[in-house]
Amino acid sequence: MLSLDTQNLSLYSIPVVWATAFLPTMLMENTSPKSYNNIAPRSSTPAVATNKAFSPEVVARIERMNGAHKNGMENLPIWVAAVLAATVAKVDVFTLNTVSIAYIFGRVVYNYIYFNQKTEAQSYMRTAVFFSTLGLPMYLLVSAAGKVASQ
Repeated sequence: MLSLDTQNLSLYSIPVVWATAFLPTMLMENTSPKSYNNIAPRSSTPAVATNKAFSPEVVARIERMNGAHKNGMENLPIWVAAVLAATVAKVDVFTLNTVSIAYIFGRVVYNYIYFNQKTEAQSYMRTAVFFSTLGLPMYLLVSAAGKVASQ
């Protein structure tokens, strides 16, 4: 049986967090399959914006999915660094595991809000989730630094 206080499972969070960043791309492709260009995939989102076959709501959702994807990829390196630093520094396993679970949950919530937001108030909720979630890898990095400094 898995145990959060005896087995370091945090390294498994790295591919899971990557998947939360990649999922919006897959959803974008499923939302606009005829506009996806595998030769130049980064041109697909702008092509949807000019395609009159898509409603403004669908275009806006695809643009938000693209934003969520970019945000996830931009935040992946700090998560990887935090997990690796905390693992090498031997930060408490329970802390590593619970922070990893919280970070995955935060990224899923962030994506959900980003995909579905339609009001400025909802965008502020997304921002609040982003910054509270960003605190988690920072916490691991500071914990790792403290462990290393005390050796």
